[in-house]
Amino acid sequence: MPQYKKRKFAVFDIDGTVFRSSLLIELVDALIMNGIFSKKVRKIYAKDYQNWLDRKDSYEKYINSVILAFESNIRGVSEKKFNKVCLKVIEFHKNRLYRFSRDLIKKLKNKNYYLLAISHSPMYIVGRFAKQIGFNKVYGRLLESKKGKFTGKTLFEDLIFDKSKILLRAVKKENLTFIGSIGVGDTESDIPFLKLVKYPICMNPNIKLYNYAKKYNWTIVVERKDVIYKFGRKIKI
Repeated sequence: MPQYKKRKFAVFDIDGTVFRSSLLIELVDALIMNGIFSKKVRKIYAKDYQNWLDRKDSYEKYINSVILAFESNIRGVSEKKFNKVCLKVIEFHKNRLYRFSRDLIKKLKNKNYYLLAISHSPMYIVGRFAKQIGFNKVYGRLLESKKGKFTGKTLFEDLIFDKSKILLRAVKKENLTFIGSIGVGDTESDIPFLKLVKYPICMNPNIKLYNYAKKYNWTIVVERKDVIYKFGRKIKI
């Protein structure tokens, strides 16, 4: 049986590292605007959103409120209608990428890297979004549906919320090598998979990831307006 050469890879979180927002946030807003979610759903995260805007509280608290709004209202929603909203969100936001990440993806593809995306956003939206910008494999939240409607349950929840476990599984399944591997994340929840790769990159990191990256001399990238700042370890591709 022939032995195939293992391929180098790069793994990205999508929200906040490639996409200049959160697909889940944009999706929840679109579901409300299209009348699939009630306007009252905004009350679940409105206060945390305002506190984040005013820099009185963290982005993590805000996004957790959005997740709560989504999880507590998705049950009974038509899969067909949901899918249509996902397509609208992707079409509207498809070019809203960080320049650093967009250019890195292009460079890696030219170097024949296998591109992985691991996200907590629903697969319905992150799968298409990541595929259209060149990712080979995408892992996202899988929503259970029965008879065309969502049950409110997430399938394989223990796996999707452990990005390091997903990465190890993907490396074995896709015949990849950790030699020269690259990882891109933006919060402390990405640390487990960033620890596995050769070159961890922290893209606009929150304070917990920033402090961890500084301690271990990981690469830190900050993109602000039309300037890209790079700190720490240099990446060799």
